[in-house]
Amino acid sequence: MSEASGRNRKRLLFVVTEDWYFVSHRLPIARAARDAGYEVFVATRIGEKADAIVLEGFTPIGLKHMRRSGRNPFRELASIAELVKLYRSYRPSIVHHVAMKPVVYGSIAARLAAVAAIVNNVAGLGFVFSSKAVYARILRCLVVPLLGFALRQRRALTIVQNRDDARVLADGIGVAQDKIRLVKGSGVDLVQFSQTRQESSPPIVLLASRMIKEKGIEDFVKAADRLRKSNVAARFVLAGAPDPENPQSISEAVLRQYHEDGLVEWWGHRDNMSEILREAAIVCLPTTYGEGIPKTLIEAAAGECPIVTYDVPGCREIVTNGVNGELVPAGDVGRLAEAIAQLLADPEQRRRMGAQGRKLVEAEFSQEIVVTQTLAIYSELLAQ
Repeated sequence: MSEASGRNRKRLLFVVTEDWYFVSHRLPIARAARDAGYEVFVATRIGEKADAIVLEGFTPIGLKHMRRSGRNPFRELASIAELVKLYRSYRPSIVHHVAMKPVVYGSIAARLAAVAAIVNNVAGLGFVFSSKAVYARILRCLVVPLLGFALRQRRALTIVQNRDDARVLADGIGVAQDKIRLVKGSGVDLVQFSQTRQESSPPIVLLASRMIKEKGIEDFVKAADRLRKSNVAARFVLAGAPDPENPQSISEAVLRQYHEDGLVEWWGHRDNMSEILREAAIVCLPTTYGEGIPKTLIEAAAGECPIVTYDVPGCREIVTNGVNGELVPAGDVGRLAEAIAQLLADPEQRRRMGAQGRKLVEAEFSQEIVVTQTLAIYSELLAQ
């Protein structure tokens, strides 16, 4: 690509570890940027969603070295070098890093390649900050100074999805308040989730996420077991696939065993969430993962489904306790089961909470709001 051609249009380059994550979480923003005159590139690990990216008129760029679970120091250095080369070749007007590893590695590369404007999208502080495991604590000691370097660059703005993460970045890492922007989640298509509710019978209690331990899969199964032993009539459903790139992934064999033992139903990965939510009575997510704002909870609220979740950062951003759901102390399986049972016994309360959730999403979490706020951040950076 010639330098002259790069000057003709504003170039927006997303850096995301997985192509499926870009399609599921960033596609509306990329479309809006394209329609606003940006030439859009997506640097990612190429998988099954490459054709979808091309069909949108975006240019996918395959990343050879970056992996979410990568631990080999030589491969990690190669990831940074690959990004430096990519930035110097494509000369983006703005580079938009999404999630922890692209933020840290991409920011180092952007500094070396003299990228003009950087958006660092911290979509939750994730496993490294939420886990109590020894490995996570060691990683945290390494990541904090690197994250500080990445986020404190003069030409960078940082997007966070919840106020708890904003406080951690400001107070714990030293990012200036005027460099932090709050954009609540990835947005949701309100039309897609506007179907008339038709709860199934017996009622479905749904946990939809990647099947990793810190999403609360085991606590959900324990709560379901308690409620079944108390003769609570409901179907407890896990919808989602294992995530081999995550060290906390639950194996397919374990999930199949849950299903065969009758503890829960495991449906695997599903793309028709709006239809599933229409039939669900309750969405439950006992996560301790360090979420930005879980997309599944935004979709649940948009679909007028009451929520039961742990009182942790991100979840408390979308759930107001007693209004559109119930916030339960993290790790308290007994309280989790009680909250589910109470809502199962009260269809009218479920209806009221669902309606309040929909109003909240319309006011603060819609796709249109998220897209508008993000494009405003791009314009702010370019103006500088």
